[in-house]
Amino acid sequence: MVQAKVEETYYISHGAPTLSIDDSLPARGFLKSFRDTVYGGAQRPPPTSILVISGHWETDYPTVNAVSGTCDTIYDFYGFPQEMYKLKYPTPGAPQLATRVKELLTASGFQRVSVDKKRGLDHGAWVPLMLMFPEADIPVCQLSVQTNRDGTYHYNLGKALAPLKEEGVLIIGSGSATHNLRAPRLTDGSVASWALEFDTWLKDALLDGRYEDINHYEERAPHAKAAHPWPDHFYPLHVAIGAAGENAKVELIHHSWQSGTLSYASYKFTTAE
Repeated sequence: MVQAKVEETYYISHGAPTLSIDDSLPARGFLKSFRDTVYGGAQRPPPTSILVISGHWETDYPTVNAVSGTCDTIYDFYGFPQEMYKLKYPTPGAPQLATRVKELLTASGFQRVSVDKKRGLDHGAWVPLMLMFPEADIPVCQLSVQTNRDGTYHYNLGKALAPLKEEGVLIIGSGSATHNLRAPRLTDGSVASWALEFDTWLKDALLDGRYEDINHYEERAPHAKAAHPWPDHFYPLHVAIGAAGENAKVELIHHSWQSGTLSYASYKFTTAE
């Protein structure tokens, strides 16, 4: 059977690790309904494999995991309820996809691309995927971010990966639209002004197709350093945009807040015809 191409990429805000168990978070309900309400339901064939760019894997050079067999579930968080450390997402690895990612990046001028044959999936990958594709039967490959580089670099990384969509690969950037874990948490239901202004700027820039502004968000966005003291959770967005293409249709597919500072804004980018 010939696999239908995947016409869209996604940026999913995975927020806090408690997304894995906390039913009070609206984002959890959104991700649990993702397959039916966003991806097309049972009538749409699943992707051949999934490539996840997670903000929880930082390396000096692009690195893919090429796991033969089942991916390990990495618990890269501390001090949370014990039940979270018992969760498993035993999805198969995608070593063939890892090889293809390396081929595409190398052909596009990324001179050094590493392969890790042991690393499993960190919680930036398995927490949202556990909710989006709970059957854990789609091969998954993870790609790292390079926090020593900039947004344009990651946008070009995404552009290099665009052909994967023609091969039935679903590309997901997993991070958080705002990600300042040291900011005071608000308990009165309000949203911090700096977080709201950055989040609104991001939505407007994306819906207007102002990708250059997003690539240079440090200089052009309000409160950029407050929203992202470190760029690890923002760069997966640049990869998703680059892989979708310049004239992609942008949709805000979910929006909610946690603690008044953590935005769960998530976006779909559909490649132009």
